[in-house]
Amino acid sequence: MSLDMWIPFVLASALILVIPGPTIILVVSQAIAHGRWSVLPLVTGVLLGDLTAMTLSFLGLGALLSASSVLFGLFKWIGACYLVYLGVTLWRTNPEAPVMKAGADRKSAPALLKSAFIVTALNPKGIAFFAAFLPQFIDPAAPPVPQLTLLGGTFLGLATVNVIAYAAFAGELKGVFRKDRVKKWLNRCGGGALVGAGIVTAGLDRTS
Repeated sequence: MSLDMWIPFVLASALILVIPGPTIILVVSQAIAHGRWSVLPLVTGVLLGDLTAMTLSFLGLGALLSASSVLFGLFKWIGACYLVYLGVTLWRTNPEAPVMKAGADRKSAPALLKSAFIVTALNPKGIAFFAAFLPQFIDPAAPPVPQLTLLGGTFLGLATVNVIAYAAFAGELKGVFRKDRVKKWLNRCGGGALVGAGIVTAGLDRTS
């Protein structure tokens, strides 16, 4: 692949990624609630979710989602309900509860990874996006598989850097704000943002 195709792809991907969507809202909310230690499982979950969505789009699910209102609606409502559930859970989190031991923190890491993975992988617009976006930068005269591998790897790399930046910044906020009252307010802001993201997701259609 020539630089004339790859550089515009990098620039377009960076612009798309930097705009916060449901996944970034989830990552920021959870990182604020749980602190710096949560960055690794959250980033891992997003990376695996993007990889899954990209793979599904390559297998043809992206085109199927664009054509089938039933399948698109199924993915949409599962993702929307899960975002609302996570938002309500975060809203109800009590920051005044005794601090958990390090072992408990480690046990909750898989739950954070799972939530980030589900929200990212089951976003129907994400799956359809990969199916529509990546082929625009493919040279039809060259073998497609190496090009898709390069573009996909580039996008995943940029997405990882983007999520790390958001999560690391948000994770620092938990250490900055020490008062339980402020932490409770942050939890409710994050929970409200997740519920809002769920409502927005529920309102998605195949053409938006």
